[in-house]
Amino acid sequence: MARNRVIYQSEALYVSENLNSTASGKHTQLERVQSANYNFSISRQDINQYGQLARIDSLVLEPPTVSLDFSYYLTDGYNERALGFYVKTSPLQSEGNFASGHMTASSGKNFYISTVSEGNDATGVTSVDSVIGIGNAYLSDYTLDLAVGSLPTVSVTMEGANINSDTTFSTISGAISGIQSPAIDPQNGAVLYQNGIVVLKPANSGASNISALRPGDVTVDITSFDGTGLSDLSSSSEAIHIQSASLSLPLSRSALQRLGTKFPYARAVDFPVTASLSINAIVNEITATNLADILNDQSEKDITLTLKGPDGSSDKMIYTLRGCKLDSESFSSSIGSNKTVDLTFSTQIGGPNDGLHGVFVSGANTTQPFV
Repeated sequence: MARNRVIYQSEALYVSENLNSTASGKHTQLERVQSANYNFSISRQDINQYGQLARIDSLVLEPPTVSLDFSYYLTDGYNERALGFYVKTSPLQSEGNFASGHMTASSGKNFYISTVSEGNDATGVTSVDSVIGIGNAYLSDYTLDLAVGSLPTVSVTMEGANINSDTTFSTISGAISGIQSPAIDPQNGAVLYQNGIVVLKPANSGASNISALRPGDVTVDITSFDGTGLSDLSSSSEAIHIQSASLSLPLSRSALQRLGTKFPYARAVDFPVTASLSINAIVNEITATNLADILNDQSEKDITLTLKGPDGSSDKMIYTLRGCKLDSESFSSSIGSNKTVDLTFSTQIGGPNDGLHGVFVSGANTTQPFV
């Protein structure tokens, strides 16, 4: 019987450890996924000539553009580690820049979206109908959104080089074997594995022991900037009342090409990389400040976003932005609305040995994504 539609219950999203991963232990399912969108586009050059109105051919001169964007509820750092971000999981572990794993040429990954039969949950089903793969995917944006009345959500955008679909694999007790890898050789564009050898584990409900984090357990510490703006940014009850915060870490990339290849031989990050934090808050008190004095303040300060678990006591995720500066402060006031302020802070990502600039993250989940 033909399928009528596909909805979220029948799909699961997987990520590989690296470009060459094939074994089931080198792939893991992302948890708490809320959306997954993918597409490709091909740019062609029309070939026309005198004496003929319509084109005689249409040639591909540039590599195709493959995109994947997905969102998920933030938990305790499992997804971040699976995606290749550096997340500190214990006090004894050394710190590292959050995006350091995505700044090298070897950071490409493969993604797979499996679909089971209509009307069934992907979790617990022993038969899979199809698998869509996105190969050679590189991170281009990571955004964390925190807001009153909304669960903390992460949005991720990836740029890939290839996409395929497969229906010729086999499933045993939910495990999918014999999947065709979407990975290609970036040097010549050839498929890395001609035979279907990729294996995925059965879908599950996730490795984290919490379902989601709540906005009431989020703390945004910007007290170090008190006195550097017109708003009261202290920790007192007279300080601004934060309504939302958005952390954006864009990693724009340039596709490096050369004669003789159909695909980019590398997708290099465009430096410098600037991470920004946007905050919207209800204004309470105004402090005595002079912009002329603020301009003379060249010091760099830190901002911390702390997300606790449902018990309200244990830290599940901590984002620290080091070397920040205040870029803008904008007030809005109108009849019928509370007076609000929008603050924008930024910091640049430093090198591997720079512990004073960039985004640093700690998470509570210690489960190994790839074993």
